[in-house]
Amino acid sequence: MLEESLTIPAKRLIAATLIAAVLSGCTQTRGWLDSVRGKDVAAADEQVLLGGPAADDYLAELSELSSNDPALQAEIFADSQAGAQLTPNPSTKLRYALVLATPGHPESDPQQAQSILRELMAQPALMTPSEVALATIYLKSTEELILLSSETRRLRASTDRAQSTEAAAVSQRLATVEAENRRLRRELEDAEDKLDAITSIERSIRAQDQDQ
Repeated sequence: MLEESLTIPAKRLIAATLIAAVLSGCTQTRGWLDSVRGKDVAAADEQVLLGGPAADDYLAELSELSSNDPALQAEIFADSQAGAQLTPNPSTKLRYALVLATPGHPESDPQQAQSILRELMAQPALMTPSEVALATIYLKSTEELILLSSETRRLRASTDRAQSTEAAAVSQRLATVEAENRRLRRELEDAEDKLDAITSIERSIRAQDQDQ
């Protein structure tokens, strides 16, 4: 790594330069990074932090976030959100994005996590290699999770429509059967009335024959 190839005086000079730039509100970070790293890095409004948190630090917190402790989950989320808002830099934003990308807690938000991670991946030089690796992995994970959620909603909607259509078809069939039953009952009643009338006529005729 570049830091390992620098001499101690050079490292001290770099540290002093960074501290002076931060304290004075200097916005010339691009030129400094160009001279040290040999590549273009946009400083924008962010603080450039050398030696960001190690991957283990992020993973340890995410492991705690995956616990079933609502109070701990709320604390981790609130702290990461405050850090990203009050001291925005690649590390605090990454931490917040990873918290948002982790499922299993009330504040999980893959859509917002994806947005932040894409923003961070647009400037990978501002992050350490381990941070870039985490951002890459979690960005892919959130993209797949969003696609899966979308497909789940589509299938659920399709299933609901199929069930609704089937229910409507069943209701229609029941209505048809009930209508047919009513028609048959009316026809049966009419037939019974006609039979009663014929029976009455026959009785009347037999009675007249007996009287003669």
